[in-house]
Amino acid sequence: MRNFLKVSILGAVIMTLSGCGFMSVKDDLDPQAMDVYSEMYDKFVESGGDLGAATVWHMEVAEGLTPDDIKMSIESAAVGSGLANVGEMPLSKQLELETGEEQKYMNIYQYCSPQIARKAVDFSPYFSAYLPCRISVVEDDEGRYHLYSLNMDMFVHGGKEMPEEFKQDAMHVRDTIMKMMKAGASGGF
Repeated sequence: MRNFLKVSILGAVIMTLSGCGFMSVKDDLDPQAMDVYSEMYDKFVESGGDLGAATVWHMEVAEGLTPDDIKMSIESAAVGSGLANVGEMPLSKQLELETGEEQKYMNIYQYCSPQIARKAVDFSPYFSAYLPCRISVVEDDEGRYHLYSLNMDMFVHGGKEMPEEFKQDAMHVRDTIMKMMKAGASGGF
C-alpha cells in the first residue's frame, strides 16, 4: 500500500509539474535522478518533515571512540584521495569561549580538491555553495557522536547528466567522503 501511495504521489507530482517545465528537462536528467529524489522523499516523510534528514548522510560513531580517534580516522581515509583538509570549524570550542560554559562537542571538517571544485563550478556555478565538502561531528545529549555530510548522491545523480569525465570525478569525491565517514564512524584507517 505504501509503495502504491508513493508511486501515486510521485505520478501526481510529475503530472502537475509537466505544465511547469519538468517535462522539458526530464530527458536531460541523470538516469538515477528520480531514485535519488524518491529516497529523499522517503527520508523526509520518515523524519516527520526534517529537510536535513532527507538531504544528508548520517552515521553513528562506534561507542568508545573519541573525537581524536574520529579525526585521525577521517584524515587517514583521505590520504591519497586528492581531497585535502582545507579547514576545520571547532564550533563547540568557539561556543565555550563565547559563553564560558562547557558545550557538547561539535566540529566540522572541510575537504576539497581544487581541480574538481573548478570543474563542478564550471558545470554549474550553484555548486559553489556546496564547497568545500564537509563532515560534521556532533555529540548528542547522551554523549554519543554522530557524523553528518551532504548526501553526495544528489551532487552526482540529482540533476542534469554530467559529462562523463566530470561524473567520474564527482563519483570519486562522493566515494571518498563516504569512505571517510565510514572510517570516522568505525575508527578504521
